Amino acid sequence: MADRDLGQASRLAAATGAYVCFEDEAGQNLRPPKARTWAPRGHTPIVRVSGKGSGRVSVAGLVCLKPGARGHLFYRVRIHRGRKGERRSMSEADYADLITAAHQELHAPVILIWDNLNTHISAAMRALIGARSGWLTEVRLPSYAPELNPAEGAWANMKNGLGNLAARDVDQLAVIIKNRLKRIQYRPALIEAFLAQTGLTLELQPP
Repeated sequence: MADRDLGQASRLAAATGAYVCFEDEAGQNLRPPKARTWAPRGHTPIVRVSGKGSGRVSVAGLVCLKPGARGHLFYRVRIHRGRKGERRSMSEADYADLITAAHQELHAPVILIWDNLNTHISAAMRALIGARSGWLTEVRLPSYAPELNPAEGAWANMKNGLGNLAARDVDQLAVIIKNRLKRIQYRPALIEAFLAQTGLTLELQPP
């Protein structure tokens, strides 16, 4: 990635017709992100947030790109209700289902680029990736490099639409998040702009 292109991933995509898919996760609880708004001078707006439950919504997403093709966003949403023994993050099966669904929708090989989250590098995940080796290639991002991941742009866009939003419960929050992500899915130019924000390119740079 030192020369602005994606190096090995770009060369492999050009040779196989694969999509380069960047994966990342995001989460949101019932306390909304703060956002600027209008109010009469001297009257600070107050957003009343529901205190019911300790729920949280987790999202795993893939921003999938290929030169000459429209950009795609695929995602999976998991609701955490704070119940005893409930998993608090995405599982290996969640990631495998997301990646497989993207492959089936794209009708092309997938080059998966993601970070070193413990679930990404577990023995179970390695087995699931190995079982898909006929169409799936894995590439690791450098450590602590969110600025190189276009999926971060998708999360920023999603959360801009959640500013000062007081959802009544975690189920309503999940519906709103899905609606925000669906809007992004219908804007391929925006999805492609997420890559431009990183300063990277899928086009091979001259030596």
